[in-house]
Amino acid sequence: MKPFALNYARPAAPPPIVIPYAYDPRRQWNVLPDGRPATSDHALLLATSTTCSTAGSKTHFDD
Repeated sequence: MKPFALNYARPAAPPPIVIPYAYDPRRQWNVLPDGRPATSDHALLLATSTTCSTAGSKTHFDD
């Protein structure tokens, strides 16, 4: 038997995810809003652990 409250319980909406960098296809790396490479921001690297992109997967067969 399922408890009554579970009939009406809804999961909380996940918080919106804000990615502080964007992929620049011309330079093929992630850049911050001010144009610097994302890897130059040490606080960003500590918070996210990486700034991965799909550039290598699209251009190299051995990735």
